[in-house]
Amino acid sequence: MDTSYTPSTDWKEVVAPDEAQRFAGYARQFAELQARKSHKYGNGRGLHRKQLTAARGQLQVLGDLPAFAAHGLFAQPGQYEVRVRLSNGGMDKTSDRKPDIRGFSFSVLGVKGDSALGNGPAKSQDFTLINQEKFAFPQSGEFVDFVVAASHGGGALIKFLVQRHGLLGAARQIAKTVKTFGRPFGGFAAHAVHSAAPIACGPYAVRVRLVPHASNGAPVTQVQDDWNAEFSARLRQQDLLWDLQLQPFVNEATTPIEDASVDWPTPYTTVARLTLPRQDPVADPALAAEVEAAVFDPWQALAAHRPLGDVMRARKVVYFESQKGRGAV
Repeated sequence: MDTSYTPSTDWKEVVAPDEAQRFAGYARQFAELQARKSHKYGNGRGLHRKQLTAARGQLQVLGDLPAFAAHGLFAQPGQYEVRVRLSNGGMDKTSDRKPDIRGFSFSVLGVKGDSALGNGPAKSQDFTLINQEKFAFPQSGEFVDFVVAASHGGGALIKFLVQRHGLLGAARQIAKTVKTFGRPFGGFAAHAVHSAAPIACGPYAVRVRLVPHASNGAPVTQVQDDWNAEFSARLRQQDLLWDLQLQPFVNEATTPIEDASVDWPTPYTTVARLTLPRQDPVADPALAAEVEAAVFDPWQALAAHRPLGDVMRARKVVYFESQKGRGAV
């Protein structure tokens, strides 16, 4: 490994004095947004409302891992049962053809250890991944303002952007948003997905990605009307496989903890393999209902994998409020 990319434990979080107050405000804003959307679509999440697919799988943790990776879930080899939820990222239930962030979340069940929330044993180790290497905004405040404005429609969003950034700045923000949401997506079986923000790995800090095996098949080249149908058709025919990989923090300048808009350049290491055995998700409505009602939260995790940085700390407060809003806690 390049010595400039040597994993380091010399990371720290920077918590502003008013953070708890701000995050509580974000939670209230999202609760109002979620209630409005649930009135329209039925009870559901604030974001990633449209569940596409639910599936069962197994995660095999590998052995002989490097020192920065061999902690928590990855401390020793083992096999775990997994539940997977695939989703569109938006707050509305709209056509799959609409440009969107795509979500690949999974819960690793049967883990042993204290919870990242400090409330007893961990229920699971959850990973909430998206088809973007980095977060769209450096910190949570701008993201919340953007989502709340967008929830009132395109006109409200443009007005907000002009007020915030001026005409030229608004044009740049719109172009950036179109590029992010309109990025080609090769399908859940064939497109890498990322945590975008860091988590702890024992005394180290890492980001996470899931990389599909070539055996899953080639990426699709056209936007799909039904991403569930595309994924389920593959899963009915064969097992689907991914490598779970970790990417280490090396220093604040290169791999910042508090700025989620920076794509870390450090190399990834494969630490586990996710397998979804051949199955027909469409024929398992009970699993779909179970997964839709379940919690997928980066803070539903082992203490060894505590989420890090402003975006992740905001999620702790906002996700909990969202879970209460739909009766999941």
